[in-house]
Amino acid sequence: MLHAAQATPRALLDLLFPPRCVCCRRGGAWFCADCRARIEPIPAPVCDACGRPLVSAHCSFCAIHSPQIDGVRAVAFFERHLREAIHALKYDHRPELAPILGRLLSDHLAGLTWRVDAIVAVPLHQARERARGYNQARLLAHSLATAHQLPIWDDALTRTRSTRPQVELNARERRANVQDAFSASARVAGAHIVLVDDVCTTGVTLEACSIALKARGAQAVYGLALARPRLE
Repeated sequence: MLHAAQATPRALLDLLFPPRCVCCRRGGAWFCADCRARIEPIPAPVCDACGRPLVSAHCSFCAIHSPQIDGVRAVAFFERHLREAIHALKYDHRPELAPILGRLLSDHLAGLTWRVDAIVAVPLHQARERARGYNQARLLAHSLATAHQLPIWDDALTRTRSTRPQVELNARERRANVQDAFSASARVAGAHIVLVDDVCTTGVTLEACSIALKARGAQAVYGLALARPRLE
């Protein structure tokens, strides 16, 4: 969690070293309007279930794998400017990017017809969150919840064991890596929940979270991410 004590030194650093865009390095903002305009949104049509772009009338992925989640959407392709901004948020200790990127999620959610009772972030394991200083998905989730005046349930979902970084694994290994890695609280019973993550690659992390939430009675679970790769 990002604490107030951490925010004060950051504010002082910003006075001494004003923000520069993490992509083009121009001064004035951490992620400037010109670079945000170069983000490539994922065009319709997409699969209602898994959110992958459709190249035919039917989703070839869902034809062989029935997603254990009620719907997934990502804002844009995980490329260039958006990839650099997400990388800076996660690995370069730039939590200031979360409200900017959170607005992308907020605008996207506004165009969907999902019923939403609460926002839940995909959790990090405690050890990884301590090492990073915050959970980037939780920062994004708080920004989204604030924009839509929705409850944020930080205690609804926990990661019960440490897992390997998904980026290191193939599709089969990713599924095994996160199987039974999450536990949900009883408060989710009957709720319609939007899970928030920064990147959705294969979707198995969102599915593993959804399975845990539905095991405790969640009525519907959707996944919303900033980005996904163009091809998998």
